[in-house]
Amino acid sequence: MDKIRELEILAARIRKTILAEMAGTGMGHIGGSMSMADVLAVLYGGVMRINPADPQWNERDRMVVSKGHCGPALYAALAERGFFPQSWIPTVNQPGTRLPSHCDKNRVPGVDMTTGSLGQGMSTALGLAWGLRYQRNNAQVYLILGDGECDEGQVWEGALFASTQKLDNVIAFIDRNEKQLDGYTKDICDVGDLRAKFADFGWYAQEVDGHNMEAMCDAVENAKARTGQPSMIVLHTIKGKDCPFAEGVFYNHHMTMSAEQIEQAQQFLDQKIMRLQEEF
Repeated sequence: MDKIRELEILAARIRKTILAEMAGTGMGHIGGSMSMADVLAVLYGGVMRINPADPQWNERDRMVVSKGHCGPALYAALAERGFFPQSWIPTVNQPGTRLPSHCDKNRVPGVDMTTGSLGQGMSTALGLAWGLRYQRNNAQVYLILGDGECDEGQVWEGALFASTQKLDNVIAFIDRNEKQLDGYTKDICDVGDLRAKFADFGWYAQEVDGHNMEAMCDAVENAKARTGQPSMIVLHTIKGKDCPFAEGVFYNHHMTMSAEQIEQAQQFLDQKIMRLQEEF
């Protein structure tokens, strides 16, 4: 249980760092960044094989955040693990920054694939997995997709390719927060039962609470034990999770925010961290 508390604390720290990243411009993709903070805490808190001192270590596990507009969440996780200095954090999306608004492998230590054009991360992640297999490299490829992103046909072409090629070195996640840029996914292009769809496409598919650390850890272990097929874990999440000015707001995909809102949200997260530390 102590490990679970550690992961919950890491997730809160990631969320606090996301807010610090957006403070410089007073805007950003807050909703989807916050909803995926917990899975990033699970992955970077012990699941992934990484070396912050050597981001290009050949045996490392790879991460592709296909919903690249939520790069600030990935940057926050990387900063918390020491891939680059915390002093970079306030520069996100500003002139001369090493941390652009979308994931950029050429600028950011620890980013394995540049992303932003939705759907393309599926293809590039599978390309990485295929290449690693032919190199006889046992590294795992982790992929995070948005549920709105699953409107893209490229996602489903990739799903067919991965199952046909039996890419069991792929563990993918869908951040199923049920919202996209301009509304609810069910109203814009209803993707239906994503777990069932990926199972029909030949994936080992699971469905868990994307804010429950223990459930996610168990799901990853189940996926790792599976051979002969890629794995998909559908995460039921809340867009804007643990950000008081964003959680529960209808249009919370990209928001402007005041310094006061950011400070209050960070105080909320500080209090959560303190409560979790007291539970150890």
